[in-house]
Amino acid sequence: MPPRPRPSLAAALAAALVAALLVLLPGSTTAQAAPVLLSQGRPATASSTEGAGTPASAAVDGDNGTRWSSQFADPQWIQVDLGATARLSQVVLRWETAHARAYRIELSTDGSNWTTAHSTTAGTGGVQTLDITGTARHVRVYGTERATAWGYSLWEFQVYGTTGTGPTLPGGGDLGPNVIVFDPSTPGIQARLDQVFQQQESAQFGSGRYQFLFKPGTYNGLNAQIGFYTSISGLGLSPDDTTINGDVTVDAGWFNGNATQNFWRSAENLALNPVNGTDRWAVSQAAPFRRMHVKGGLNLAPNGYGWASGGYIADSRIDGQVGNYSQQQWYTRDSSIGGWSNGVWNQVFSGTQGAPAQGFPNPPYTTLDTTPVSREKPFLYLDGNEYKVFVPAKRVNARGTSWGNGTAPQGSSIPLSQFYVVKPGASAETINQAVTQGLHLLFTPGVYHVDRTIQVNRPGTVVLGLGLATIVPDHGVTAMKVGDVDGVRLAGFLIDAGPVNSPSLLEIGPAGTTTDHAADPTTVQDVFIRVGGAGPGRATVGMVVNNHDTIVDHTWIWRADHGDGVGWETNRSDYGFRVNGDDVLATGLFVEHFNKYDVQWNGERGRTIFFQNEKAYDAPNQAAIQNGSIKGYAAYQVADSVGVHEGWGLGSYCYYNVDPTIRQEHGFQAPVKPGVRFHDLLVVSLGGNGQYEHVINGTGAPTSGTSTVPSTIVSFP
Repeated sequence: MPPRPRPSLAAALAAALVAALLVLLPGSTTAQAAPVLLSQGRPATASSTEGAGTPASAAVDGDNGTRWSSQFADPQWIQVDLGATARLSQVVLRWETAHARAYRIELSTDGSNWTTAHSTTAGTGGVQTLDITGTARHVRVYGTERATAWGYSLWEFQVYGTTGTGPTLPGGGDLGPNVIVFDPSTPGIQARLDQVFQQQESAQFGSGRYQFLFKPGTYNGLNAQIGFYTSISGLGLSPDDTTINGDVTVDAGWFNGNATQNFWRSAENLALNPVNGTDRWAVSQAAPFRRMHVKGGLNLAPNGYGWASGGYIADSRIDGQVGNYSQQQWYTRDSSIGGWSNGVWNQVFSGTQGAPAQGFPNPPYTTLDTTPVSREKPFLYLDGNEYKVFVPAKRVNARGTSWGNGTAPQGSSIPLSQFYVVKPGASAETINQAVTQGLHLLFTPGVYHVDRTIQVNRPGTVVLGLGLATIVPDHGVTAMKVGDVDGVRLAGFLIDAGPVNSPSLLEIGPAGTTTDHAADPTTVQDVFIRVGGAGPGRATVGMVVNNHDTIVDHTWIWRADHGDGVGWETNRSDYGFRVNGDDVLATGLFVEHFNKYDVQWNGERGRTIFFQNEKAYDAPNQAAIQNGSIKGYAAYQVADSVGVHEGWGLGSYCYYNVDPTIRQEHGFQAPVKPGVRFHDLLVVSLGGNGQYEHVINGTGAPTSGTSTVPSTIVSFP
């Protein structure tokens, strides 16, 4: 697609100034959230259409690539039925070249009697955002004078407001039985930690979900062992507000010292004084270590230095050395470390003080001085006795943590009273009503089946999960969709495919959008996607990103290679991660085992810092993965139409254990253009189970034998 126009310098500076003025200090609260998009997908009619390809419905379908256009005459109108009376606040018109010079926005409760909410004789076309007031079920644009010789043409006609459907849902409330809150005087803390760990240590595909929350203060002599679907967090505004003189531990005793299946757990917002000077966090995918202060060292390997395949650190300070040891790959972002030892295949650092120097492939370090754009994950904290969610501000070219050094963190605070606290048993209808009402969403630990898509269409909505809350779409629906709006924050939950095929599991923005979200992008953080493993699951694609400027900061999108409901066709999912939007940034991208392409990147100016992949283990034979004349589907494909793309520290591994004779053409596929650049690529054959013939396109040495030695490329082209 052609390059997308960017805002003018003046506009960008103005937006930056406004954003700076709007930053709220901790303890303050945000204004009431904006109303929701009501018109999308609703019935629409018009006075005329230019032809069959430009119906009225195309203006309310959420697709900026389709449009309604009228016949070449005055007057003309288009109207939408919202389905119920709503309190209206805004209309957004996305005109095609054929726009209106003079028009009215009209409202009606019955579709017959109309009142004027807005009128102009100087319409400029383009995107017009109109603040209106009124209560109506029907809204129409009534054009009286065309600006061109053609008719009237709208890419999108969007109506925002709030509905009065159903009883008003309350905000806030208790966090449910599986959120376990401690303060320093709580008796029996260690026993409660041990009780949950005993239940969750090996419950890889169980239904238990738990969140430990520690109020600010000091806790002595604890060892919090963290099992599956268990999160541990401090409730201070800074990690140093909550100190554990002890350990937060992940080890692999349950799996005979092998940490490659230590998934789905997290530690956040705590300070640790490890008992022996070094804390152990031996994890693999989907186990973030965020906003932590370790007053000592950190060991990323299991006891005995068994295999490990992680992992992710962000916004953390480790005063001592990080012992990487057996970790095959790791990504560390916007942190401060006292040192780093060892590295197996792919260790990537961006914005990390104390990171080792660039050395790939020997030692296998990829080091970027800063992270281009980042915004830390929202987190729950206590302001006195009141729960709030802190929403950190965006940073550009960040280096080091967002906290500490005697400065208050930048961002805004939202009281829990502005969240709908979602508990197991809540329906998608109720969840959507909460968003329509203007509430944010806080999912408490549990498993949630939804029979319709959760629609997040309100700008600035925060959707935060505790204890790896898990959403399962029933009947083949998409679990969650985000609208073409600014500033949505998705964080801390798992989407698990259902047995009926879903076209996708998570969609960020509608297809064809042209809206620039650079000033306030959507962020997707610690949101994990799973197809199979906990039972049969199917999806055509895991995550689709259509909105421009989206930041995907740590995700594991996984088609299961073990567990229940696993087989080449049983948990069929052809594509893992598809990017159609421009200027999308992925930091910490883990995508594995999909039947065809694991990553498809179609948008312009995309960037990936760190990528980890394994091709599907269970391909039955060479023919099953044949891609026309190409042997196998690349792990990471950049579309031929893309002119600018860049990636740092990307690795793909194969382990074709059903048919070890399978040959994979390459791990990476991209157009050969000056603007498409890759740094530090590798492919690995695990024990000789299948082989790569090249690293990227036809470039790079083949893997061979059973020695598990990477084939690498430092720079492409």
